[in-house]
Amino acid sequence: MQLSNKQRASLAFAAAAVAGYSYIPSLCGKAKYFSMVGEKDKNLYLTFDDGPSAEYTGKLLDLLKEYDVKASFFVVARSAQAHPDLIKRMKEEGHLIGLHSLEHKSAMVQTPMYTNREFKKSMKIMADLHVDVRYYRPPWGHVNLFTLMNLKKYNLKKVIWHVMAEDWEADTSDEEIQYKLLKRTGKGDVICLHDGRGKSPDAPERTIAALEKTIPIWLEEGYQFKLLDQKHEQ
Repeated sequence: MQLSNKQRASLAFAAAAVAGYSYIPSLCGKAKYFSMVGEKDKNLYLTFDDGPSAEYTGKLLDLLKEYDVKASFFVVARSAQAHPDLIKRMKEEGHLIGLHSLEHKSAMVQTPMYTNREFKKSMKIMADLHVDVRYYRPPWGHVNLFTLMNLKKYNLKKVIWHVMAEDWEADTSDEEIQYKLLKRTGKGDVICLHDGRGKSPDAPERTIAALEKTIPIWLEEGYQFKLLDQKHEQ
């Protein structure tokens, strides 16, 4: 089937609109953040997405407490609402809590109305949990123009990552996660891992198993673990 000139023009306009609404803002945001790498000191910034999880977040907090490691948790607001005890524990144990959307949906497919409503509901939930949210990590790193407007409205800083270990994949072992973390990580890196969701129900368990072996190695190598506000407020 051959398209008419009018149909081609319509498709081109639609593609440009989609690119301008979400694809280009997402790409530019990632590129800008990836340039924020490299510090003279051996600092690492552990971050966790998609929780809190009733089954795994408590175990992760136990591990972090064992090694006196502080981390930054980007929580899904609905999950945080369902597990206020875990949010309270994160705060009590000195971790930073950021926002990772209301229900973990991609901004690329969100309407302006949904995006505005999502931020309003998310910020209300976090305020009810007595969390002063200052950082936002978009699911998959996707934003749209209204995401950016809401970040400004609520005075939130967008955080992406420098290192991932594909720990959410169903066929990734804890040994593979550990190998990727040790191979990919360097001074000043923001490491993105997951304490909820994943392509298999037990994915976070493998993440925790990998960290049980990796954290001691990092500590032996002289790395210090810091919160994101120590990176973004300097």
